[in-house]
Amino acid sequence: MNKTEKVQVAKVDTTSGEYEFHVLDGTLGPSVIDISSLYGDTGQFTYDPGFTSTASCESKITYIDGEKGILLYRGYPIDQLAEQSNFIETAYLLLNGELPSLNDYEEFERAITNHTMVHEQLRNFYYGFRSDAHPMAIMCGVVGALSAFYHDSTDINDPYQRMVAGRRLIAKMPTIAAMAFKFSLGQPFVYPDNELDYTANFLNMCFALPALKHKVSPTLARALDKIFILHADHEQNASTSTVRLASSSGANPFAAIAAGIACLWGPAHGGANEAALNMLMEIGTADKIPEFIKRAKDKNDPFRLMGFGHRVYKNYDPRAKVMQQTCHEVLAELGIKDDPLLEVALELEKIALNDDYFVEKQLYPNIDFYSGITLKAMGFPTTMFTALFALARTVGWVAQWNEMIEDPSQRIGRPRQLYTGYAERTYKKRSER
Repeated sequence: MNKTEKVQVAKVDTTSGEYEFHVLDGTLGPSVIDISSLYGDTGQFTYDPGFTSTASCESKITYIDGEKGILLYRGYPIDQLAEQSNFIETAYLLLNGELPSLNDYEEFERAITNHTMVHEQLRNFYYGFRSDAHPMAIMCGVVGALSAFYHDSTDINDPYQRMVAGRRLIAKMPTIAAMAFKFSLGQPFVYPDNELDYTANFLNMCFALPALKHKVSPTLARALDKIFILHADHEQNASTSTVRLASSSGANPFAAIAAGIACLWGPAHGGANEAALNMLMEIGTADKIPEFIKRAKDKNDPFRLMGFGHRVYKNYDPRAKVMQQTCHEVLAELGIKDDPLLEVALELEKIALNDDYFVEKQLYPNIDFYSGITLKAMGFPTTMFTALFALARTVGWVAQWNEMIEDPSQRIGRPRQLYTGYAERTYKKRSER
């Protein structure tokens, strides 16, 4: 894959004259106008709230075509990876750019397995929180604190230390998340089991008890593995951009990932699956669905159907197609037939896929809708949903962090602003005001 090339110029007519800026053409997707010299040339900035029309970096990791419903990891379609790969192999792909050989895979899997333990003193962090603390609050604190324990992998200018830090984060995040879950239940922590694979180990740490052996269902482990793959990366979203921005200052990797976790916690981002399930609880029973469908169609009603549509995808979310099938596999494995909440979800899904209003507006059920149902059926409370999202997304964050550090064109992030406050004023003493 070649680096972006300058293929043409765009002319911009400003109050100070006409200027030309190079247009860069990537492998896929729209061309971009390189305005990095705009301020120097014109003395003016662009105004782009939310940066929705701005490419903040060049990346080779993930590509999204929202109009066509395409998501690629290093060129591979997400559905192929979810069905044929596993999370560890997908993690290697995102980090290294290519699928691993058999030897590379075994070495990487072994390294991740050997890093799953956390420093014993980290247990004390959990007891500093209230028992009803949100798992994401705990994860923000614990992940940020990792830099106080692993000093030998905080030098971002050392490629070897970056590799070690990345592997530690990917390996320890399931342990940290499982400990947050156990703490919320008042149950003892369960240590990692090196005999289990990545996802089965996480499920065991969540649901095993010292007094009772827990057998992890292969169907549930595979389903959760797919969820991890589907959430591993998603281009320059809010939390990924946060990790990149935090890292641009030279912050250590643990601090940068903690910043990403904090951003992911927002209900408009990682908390969307939690919001979708809360909506199902608000609806309550299937017979009330028509009433809420009517409200969703009413522009004057503040009620919105959560878990439908997507900011990027204007077509069916490709991850949702995989998640839909996985959701039904989990429900069948667990034999869940009389859960009112799941009954509401399945009926709502049926209506949304066939109702002209939703079809015309392309408000299809998205990944958050199906993952919320699936995780609830597996036994996770809604407060854990975003924590599981953070666990999976850590791989993408680490890959993006590494790419940014290795990019010689990157420098500390410094967005500009359109200032609309007071002009310069003269200070008056309090007695004169």
